[in-house]
Amino acid sequence: MTISEPLPGEVARRLLRAADRAALATRLAKRDDPALEAWPYASLVLLACDHDAAPLLLMSDLSEHARNIAGDPRLSLLIDGTAGRVDPLTGPRVSLLGTAEKTDDARLKARFVARHPSASLYADFGDFNLYRVSVARAHFVAGFGRIHWIEANEIGFNAAGAAALAAAEDSLTARMNGQGGLADALARGTAGRTGTGWRITGVDPEGIDLRRKGSVARAEFSMPVMDEAGAESAALALRNQADGRTKR
Repeated sequence: MTISEPLPGEVARRLLRAADRAALATRLAKRDDPALEAWPYASLVLLACDHDAAPLLLMSDLSEHARNIAGDPRLSLLIDGTAGRVDPLTGPRVSLLGTAEKTDDARLKARFVARHPSASLYADFGDFNLYRVSVARAHFVAGFGRIHWIEANEIGFNAAGAAALAAAEDSLTARMNGQGGLADALARGTAGRTGTGWRITGVDPEGIDLRRKGSVARAEFSMPVMDEAGAESAALALRNQADGRTKR
């Protein structure tokens, strides 16, 4: 049986979902100094994703990048997956082109704060807003000579049928974290991460997000799930797989 290679959009989406930060490029807002007007501006931002893989950003209105987006919502996000490589240029990275829009969706804010617990200290401040990024295109570099332009529908995930999973995510995450050792097993078995104290921060149709202090990990499902039962079954299969490897 021939196993087909994953499409570039699928690989880029996995990289995006696994990331907890990105380099954000915006266009400097109009200001008193004409020499700076429209100059490119890069900054570091924390990152989370919606169930369809749309990037989520939490930013203060006082920040330069939020002021820039208020003037021009177009942006680029660089997701860097090259850490640990002797030659970083052989590793994967993806540049997303899209537009940012403020959202007051409580589910999305909860998803971001679960991904970044420290954000709970300021997420409800009046000058902080959550932004959802609509991706238009992406430029994916998987290594030397492996370069692809990817359309929005190729890097995004159609989560229209997963509304039930999104609605149940908080209770499902809490229940999974109550299953002793599940998060540790997922981090060890699918992401090769050692140590204890891992916690599940989110569950989407394609996998499970994990965090331990300043580290994050991602457990990918073998196929998409659309509801609680499917997610629990997929998590159990991953745990059994991880336990089987440990016993060898």
